[in-house]
Amino acid sequence: MSLDSSLKSGGGLSRHRNVLTRAERVAKLAKTDGFDVDKDNPLGIRKVGNRKLVTGKTTKKKKEATEEEK
Repeated sequence: MSLDSSLKSGGGLSRHRNVLTRAERVAKLAKTDGFDVDKDNPLGIRKVGNRKLVTGKTTKKKKEATEEEK
């Protein structure tokens, strides 16, 4: 019998999540001065966007070209 893919543990939980926990939202807002830990109530805090930025990948052709120039 095989294990269902949704039940596997390990690195699967490290993927990008759009929904943050309350503690993660408080930490993110505290960095940007949007939340004062001493004064503000953590209940009912505003939403925080969590966008994954995809950067361009280097291609093999560029790597080969730089090696040939050396």
